[in-house]
Amino acid sequence: MRILGISAFYHDSAAALVEDGRIVAAAQEERFSRRKHDAGFPRAAIAYCLDAAGVGLDAVDHVAFYDKPFLKFERLLETYLAFAPRGFRSFAMAMPLWLKEKLFQKSLLRDELRRHAPDFDWENRLLFAEHHQSHAASAFFPSPYEEAVVLTMDGVGEWATTSLALGRGNRLETIREIHFPHSLGLLYSAFTYYTGFKVNSGEYKVMGLAPYGEPKYRDAILDNLIDLKEDGSFRLDMDYFDYCTGLTMTNRRFDDLFGGPPRPSEEWVEQRDMDLAASIQAVTEEVVSRLTRAIAKETGIPNLCLAGGVALNCVANGKVLRDGAFDGIWVQPAAGDAGGALGAALAATHLFKGEARHVATQPDAMQGSYLGPEFEQREIERRLEAAGGRFETVADDDLIATVADALADGQAVGWYQGRMEFGPRALGARSILGDPRSPTMQKMLNLKIKYRESFRPFAPSVLREDVADWFEMDCDSPYMLLVADVKKERQREMTADEEALFGIDKLNVVRSEIPAVTHVDHSARIQTVHAETNPRYHALLSAFKARTGCPVVVNTSFNVRGEPIVCTPEDAFNCFMGCELDLLAIGNCILQKEDQDPALKRDYKDAFEPD
Repeated sequence: MRILGISAFYHDSAAALVEDGRIVAAAQEERFSRRKHDAGFPRAAIAYCLDAAGVGLDAVDHVAFYDKPFLKFERLLETYLAFAPRGFRSFAMAMPLWLKEKLFQKSLLRDELRRHAPDFDWENRLLFAEHHQSHAASAFFPSPYEEAVVLTMDGVGEWATTSLALGRGNRLETIREIHFPHSLGLLYSAFTYYTGFKVNSGEYKVMGLAPYGEPKYRDAILDNLIDLKEDGSFRLDMDYFDYCTGLTMTNRRFDDLFGGPPRPSEEWVEQRDMDLAASIQAVTEEVVSRLTRAIAKETGIPNLCLAGGVALNCVANGKVLRDGAFDGIWVQPAAGDAGGALGAALAATHLFKGEARHVATQPDAMQGSYLGPEFEQREIERRLEAAGGRFETVADDDLIATVADALADGQAVGWYQGRMEFGPRALGARSILGDPRSPTMQKMLNLKIKYRESFRPFAPSVLREDVADWFEMDCDSPYMLLVADVKKERQREMTADEEALFGIDKLNVVRSEIPAVTHVDHSARIQTVHAETNPRYHALLSAFKARTGCPVVVNTSFNVRGEPIVCTPEDAFNCFMGCELDLLAIGNCILQKEDQDPALKRDYKDAFEPD
């Protein structure tokens, strides 16, 4: 039984292929099109998934789409009727697109699929899951749990914005929902917009900015914007928001509450923006904590699965972990809409077709989330030669030794190995690496390689067997979705002057033995590295540890600001030549920057629209 899952037409379109309940392949369209958050029909991602399985589309039993367009259209109409005549402008702008395209997505999908298999019975083979059902399926079915509660939180699907489901074996039952316009994801996005960042893109910047501020507006949010109950259920006061009826997230009443208009994106981040970020982060953590505590008490089930865009808030996830209400927490690495493609395929497999589920516990069914394309060594060499790259091909041991030496010498390394990751995080397959002990590495990577805001933190990859020696955590975190503090004994005692610093002035203070991955609140977004899922990356960290005594490296995604993570060897070479990386390790090929043809250097800093 082969099921192809698709998400598309909103943001982060993707495809995933499931065969007899096993995940064969999954990838986002942006990696192939090179357009960040590409929302178009995922033709290239579908082609990749089919190629990975060695089949054509005619060999697929069903295609499953990740939400139900008619229910979304119903929400658009009912929202307009509820607020009419206010909001006519946004309604009038949305309606032509819906009538031309979105309302007839079944026909659009059928026509696209018929290009590949014109004689296929798409009327009966095309399935539609509900949006939150897709998220929940993506969280539960690949998890290592036979039984779990599944919490899904995002902006909005069809109607649901927060949902609770119970997963047992191959069944998944939704038992409770919070509906639009009351949305934790949209509340967070409102502050993303208000602090000058892009909605559906900049939320992680708000999370990264929060530790620079103080939660001065927490009470104002709880007193005015959200009516939060003890069990975590909530309602928003829509008098402060414009997303139901207007073309922006917030309105003038929101401005008055927080002392001025939204920050223009081109202006410098001020202390108020940092305090607003700290405040909405604190409120989000409080909502998620109350929800999870109440769910644990109500159900008595010891395991929790998370998905939806809010599940990418790894700071809130870390707080849930430390809260201890659940014995086990598992977060879908592609928690956003891209993961909906996988969830739709899994929902069709288990819920529609009734296929048995095999629970993979070592570590889970996501296979480290290494589900994207890979290239054989001979193909890597051919592509690099065609691109003009000058490289040396070395044995496995020499590759590891060369890269470990380079990292220990303070060099920034592009690391391209094996299958590409599925989801927004680089996990040691398409990564830029550095020495976490360097007090200048964080600033250098941000300004000279990533070309992004200096305040943004970097994550550590750490050997799973050593995580408890360096961080206040001793569990698996393979997908970089849990935050914990650096161990107290690894932290550096601050001077009185350093403790008194505010805002961005905190940035350059050395706070631990691994300052490049220690955020200003001593936290870190941790990826544990496992020999079972990524043996080559594990070997590299082991070699770095042997040289330095440190089993940790800086790990950030292999791209510059606004660029999708690299997919092909050419993408990696272009990025390498467009920024100040020192070395590129791609397969068994080693490329030193000083050996390259200077004529191939690219002006990459402004090549992509800022995210």
